[in-house]
Amino acid sequence: MKKEEISKSADSRRNFIKASATALAGFYLVPRHVLGGPGFVAPSDRLRVAGIGVGGMGQGDVRGVFSSGKADFIALCDVDDTRAKPSVEAHPKAKYYKDFRVMLDKEHKHIDAVTVSTPDHMHAVQAMMAMQMGKHVYVQKPMTHDIYEARMLTEAADKYKVVTQMGNQGSSGDGVRQMVEWYNAGLIGEATRVYCWTNRPVWPQGIPWPSQGATPPADLDWDLWLGTAPYKDYVPNLIPFNWRGWWDYGTGALGDMACHIIEPPFRVLGLGYPESAECSVGSVYIGEFQRGYFPDSCPPSSHITLRFKRDGKEDLSFHWMDGGIQPTRPIELGPNEVMGDGGNGVIIEGTKGKMMCGTYGANPQLLPTSRTKEVSVPQTEYRVPLGDRGHYNNWVEACIGGYGSKEYDKLSSPFSVAGPLTESVLMGNLAIRSYDYRVQRPNSTAFDYPGRGIKLLWDGANMKVTNFEPANQFVQRTYREGWKLGI
Repeated sequence: MKKEEISKSADSRRNFIKASATALAGFYLVPRHVLGGPGFVAPSDRLRVAGIGVGGMGQGDVRGVFSSGKADFIALCDVDDTRAKPSVEAHPKAKYYKDFRVMLDKEHKHIDAVTVSTPDHMHAVQAMMAMQMGKHVYVQKPMTHDIYEARMLTEAADKYKVVTQMGNQGSSGDGVRQMVEWYNAGLIGEATRVYCWTNRPVWPQGIPWPSQGATPPADLDWDLWLGTAPYKDYVPNLIPFNWRGWWDYGTGALGDMACHIIEPPFRVLGLGYPESAECSVGSVYIGEFQRGYFPDSCPPSSHITLRFKRDGKEDLSFHWMDGGIQPTRPIELGPNEVMGDGGNGVIIEGTKGKMMCGTYGANPQLLPTSRTKEVSVPQTEYRVPLGDRGHYNNWVEACIGGYGSKEYDKLSSPFSVAGPLTESVLMGNLAIRSYDYRVQRPNSTAFDYPGRGIKLLWDGANMKVTNFEPANQFVQRTYREGWKLGI
C-alpha cells in the first residue's frame, strides 16, 4: 500500500468513527433483556447473533453457538473472504461485511449478541463497541491483548449489564469442578505451589521480522486485518496462524494456551492479581556465540513465576513453563505414567498431597493416581450440561435469560472471572517483554538489560509495576491512528 493510500485509509477510518459516534449519540439503545427486567426472554426465544471473525477458529465458534439450537446468525464479518466462506455458506441469510464497525452500525437494531474470534490485538476494540451498544459478547481467549484492555472490558461488562463469556471451554468442563471439590474437601491440604506447562509454541517465535514484503491476497483486506496494530507491509505466512508469535498481534504461547491451562488452579484456589512476577526466557542463536535479539517476536520458550498473596495463608508460588520446558516429575507419579496430558498440564502441590490434570482441566487425578478411585467427596459444584462441549450453550442460555438471571449465575467464564485470569496471564508477557528491554551504554555499541534478574512488583489494583518503570509501557499499547477503545 502506498503512503498516500494509507493516509486516505486513515482519514476514511477517522471520518467513519466520528460519523458512527454522532449517530449513536442520537439515541439510547435499550437491550431487549432490559425491557422486561432481569430474566426477560425475547419473544422468539432465540438469540440473534453477529459474528466477527468467522473463519478458522471463528468458524468453530459460529458452529458452536448455532448448535445450541437457540441462536440465529443475522450478520457475519471477516476481513478474509476465502476463510469466511464456509461460515457464509452455512448461514446464507446472514448479511456479510468486511468491517465490523460497519456491521455493528447497520445491524445493531437486529442483533442481541456478538461473537469475537479475531487475532488477539483486535478483541478489545470489537468487544467494547458491541458492549457499548448493549450486546452480549463471546470473546475468544485470551480475552484481550493488553492488561489495560482486560480491565476495561471487565468493567464495561458490569457497566452495560451484558452477558459475557471467554472462549476457554475447559471452564465449563467437569474436571475443574471435580478439582474444586477435592480441594475444598481438604484432600491435598493448603496449596503452596502450582506448576503449569505447555509444549507450545508450534509456530515460529524468536525470529526477525521478514525483510521482504509481498502483495496481499485479493480476498484479504490487509489494512483492516492490521486494525489497531502499527502499519507494516504484508508478509507471507503470517495469516492464518503465525501472527501468534508477534507482539503486535499475538500473545505467544501464554496467550494461546494459558487461559486453558491456568484456569483450573485459578478457580480451585480463588486467585486474583499476582503481587510479583519474574521470568527467564530461551535464547535464539544466529551465529556462533551470538544471541539473536528480536524484540518484535515472542521468545521460543519461557519460565514465568508469579507470586500471590493470600490472607492468613502462605504466599503461593505459581509457575508457568512453555516451549517444551516442564517441571520435575512428582515422586508420587509412576515412571511410566503420563504427566498432565503429555504436552501440557497442571500440578497443584499442597501441604497434604498433590493433584494433576491436563489441558482444559481434563482427566483430573490425585497423586498417587491410585487415590483418584479410592476417594469420594460430595458433589457441590454445578455441572454444565455436556461439560466443555456445553460452553457455547452456557453462554447462549445466559444471553436469553439476561444479565442477572439464574442462567447468568451459571456462566463459566464471564468477564468478572475471565478478566482477572487474563490479566495474570498477560502479566507473564509483561515480565517477558521487560526481560528483553534494553538500553544502549553511553559511547558504546553494547547494551544493558536492566529488566533481567529482578522481581517485578505489581500493584494489581492500579495496573502498575512499582519498582521498574520501563515495564509499565507494556501494560497498555498505543493503537494506530484512527483506532481507539470505545465509540
